[in-house]
Amino acid sequence: MIKCHLSRLMGERKLKISDVCRDTGINRGTLTRLYRETAQRVELETLDRLCEYFQCDVGDLFERLGSAADR
Repeated sequence: MIKCHLSRLMGERKLKISDVCRDTGINRGTLTRLYRETAQRVELETLDRLCEYFQCDVGDLFERLGSAADR
């Protein structure tokens, strides 16, 4: 399972989805799905924009949790 830390990164900076949408040009629906962790896929361009915006690496934005067999 993949965990998205967008909500944490935004919370630390007191940002709203509309702020990130405006500043990055990323579609609001895409950001909402990432924020709520309901996204099924993410474009590489979107990842690049988010990493640039938050000055982070992909590993800071996403985390792979243990496999289903481990649960």
